[in-house]
Formats: sequence, structure tokens, C-alpha cells
Amino acid sequence: MALTIASREVDGVVVLDLSGRITLGEGSVQLRDAIRGLIGKGKKNVLLNMGEVNYIDSSGLGELVSAYTTAKNQQAEVKLLKLTRKVHDLLQLTKLYTVFDIKDDEASAIASFK
Repeated sequence: MALTIASREVDGVVVLDLSGRITLGEGSVQLRDAIRGLIGKGKKNVLLNMGEVNYIDSSGLGELVSAYTTAKNQQAEVKLLKLTRKVHDLLQLTKLYTVFDIKDDEASAIASFK
């Protein structure tokens, strides 16, 4: 299942609703283009809703780290929302859980950007 990305804005925060797999090739490229495009347009607050992401490979993880770094370098923020059990475990295993700001509900995630 390919990655689909739906974008919406809530209180000045761009929420990207991700669904599918973030893997080598199309999935990671789509994510990279979406985030870089937003930051390029001056959007400083990006929330990745990962509730429908069922699989991430090493390339996908690399893309998340790259998005985080790109945002930091541009004085922007990327946060993660609603990790599935599988993705949560993967971030714990790779110690990336301590790098990202991860939220469980959208309202508190939106509020955390202020």
C-alpha cells in the first residue's frame, strides 16, 4: 500500500495525515517533498499524524530524521502524532523516541506548538 498524504491546517499548524507505508522509494520521497515544500513556503509548525502508517523501513526512518533536521535548521518544528504500536516500538528500538516530540491526541499536539 503506497503512502497517501492529506494536508490540512489547524490554528496555524499544518497537519499531514499520513496513511500507508513509508518505505524506500516513493513513500519516503513523497514525505520529503511534502515537508520540504511546507518549510519552503514558510510553514514553521508541522504535525505528522501517523495513526494510519502501518509500516516504516530504514529509509522511512531516515526520512523522518531528515525532516526533523531540515525543520530544525529552518527554525521550524516537526512533531509526530498517534503512533501505531509497530511504529512506536520501532522508534523505541532505534532510540529515536527520545529525539521526536510525540503526542497522542491532536488537541494537545496543536497546543504544544504555541
